[in-house]
Amino acid sequence: MSVLTASRPAVARHGWLQAVAAVLAGLVSMGVVAALGLWAAGAAELPDGAFPRVVAATVVTAVGGTIELSGNAGGLAESNAGLTVIPLSVTLVGALVLAAGFLRPLRHRAVAGAGELAGWAARIAVLWLAGLLALSFAARQTFSLSLGDLGEDALGDLGDLFGISPQVGFTTDVPATLFFGLLWLAGVLLLALLVSRGAPLPGRLLRFQESVRPAAYAMVVLLLAWVVLGVVIGLVVAATRPHAAETLAVILLGMPNLVWLALTIGLGATWNGRVEGPFGLPMPHVLDEVLRGRDVAELNLGTLAEHDGRVWWLVAVDAVLLLGAAFLMARRSPARMRAWQHAVHLAVALALTVVMICLVGRISAHYGLSVLGIGDLGGDLGGELFLRPEVWTAVGFALLWGLIAGFLGGLLARRVRHRGEVTARPEG
Repeated sequence: MSVLTASRPAVARHGWLQAVAAVLAGLVSMGVVAALGLWAAGAAELPDGAFPRVVAATVVTAVGGTIELSGNAGGLAESNAGLTVIPLSVTLVGALVLAAGFLRPLRHRAVAGAGELAGWAARIAVLWLAGLLALSFAARQTFSLSLGDLGEDALGDLGDLFGISPQVGFTTDVPATLFFGLLWLAGVLLLALLVSRGAPLPGRLLRFQESVRPAAYAMVVLLLAWVVLGVVIGLVVAATRPHAAETLAVILLGMPNLVWLALTIGLGATWNGRVEGPFGLPMPHVLDEVLRGRDVAELNLGTLAEHDGRVWWLVAVDAVLLLGAAFLMARRSPARMRAWQHAVHLAVALALTVVMICLVGRISAHYGLSVLGIGDLGGDLGGELFLRPEVWTAVGFALLWGLIAGFLGGLLARRVRHRGEVTARPEG
C-alpha cells in the first residue's frame, strides 16, 4: 500500500507526445497569425494559388529563416531582388506559445537535472526541425509580371516586341533556415527558463536566479507592454481612419517591428535608412516622410520631431514603462539587494534587449529591372528600402537609462513587500 505525500507532487510527463503538441501549437499559431495578416494585406488574391506558400515563407522568416528572391526577364533583360525582414508579430506569437508548451510539464518543480532539461528540449528541437523542413519545401513560388501592368506603356510595348516577361520568385535556403531556426528555438527555450519563476533549474545554476530572473522578466514585460500599447493604438486607428485592412495587416505582421523601434528611438538611438520607389513603411506615415528622398537619412528624435512634435511623447512613455519595469524587477528580487545592484542588473538587461532589437529590427528590400543593358529602370520597376541601427549609440543610451531607472526602481521598492518575503509577526 503506497501513500502519496505532499512533498512529492505529481509532475506532468514531458515525452514525445507532449513535444508534438508544443511544436504543433507553435507552428499553427504562427501560421494563423501570418495568414490573417497576409489576408488583410491582400495576399489572398495572389495568382496560381500562391497564398499558402507565401504564408509558409512568412513563418520561415519569422524564426530567422532565409528566403531567397530570384528574378528572370529573358535574354534581353535582367532583374534582381532581395528582401530581409522579420515579421515580429508572427515571431512573438510563436515564441509565447512554444515557451508555454515547453514550461507546462516542468511546473511544480524547484530543481531539475541538466540531463532532464536537455532531453526535453532535444525532443522539441527534433520535431521543430522537421516542421521547419516541411515549411522550407512548401515556401517556393514564381510569379510572372507584365511591364504594361506596372503602368509603363512604353516599356510594355518594348516587352511585347522583344518578348520580355519579368519573373520573380522565392525559394528557401534550407540549411540556413534550419540553422537559424534552431538558434531561434534555443533562444526561446532559454529565455523561458530565465523568465519563469516556476521553471526548475539545475542545482548549479540556482545561485544565478536571484540576479538574472527578475531582470529578464522585467524586460519581457517591457517589450510586451510596448506591443500592447501599439496594438491598442493600431485598433483605434483602424476603427477611426481609412485603410483599416492595411492597419490590421501591420498589427498582425509587424507591430513589434514598429513599437520596439519606437522604444529605442525614445531612448535616444539613431537608425539610418532610405525609402525609394514603390516601397514604403505603412504606419506611421512620418517614418516614410523622413526616409524618402535622401541617400541615407537619420531616424531619431530630432529628425522625427521636425515632421511631428508628438514624437517627444516616446521619451515620456519610455520613462514611465522603464520605471515600472525597474520597480517590478526590484520587487521580485531579494529584499537584501541594494539600489545600485538593481541599477546594474537593469542596465545590463536593457542593453542586451536593445541589442536584440537592433538585430531583429533591420529591414532591407530592393527590386530592379534593366532592359538591353540600360541600368536600373527605376519608377515602378525598381526601388529600395533599408533601415539599420547605430548599435553602439543605442547600447550606450540603454546603459544610461537602465542605470537611472534601476536605481530609482530599487529605491521605490524598499518599502514594498517583496515577493516570497515573509513578514515577521510581533511577539506576544
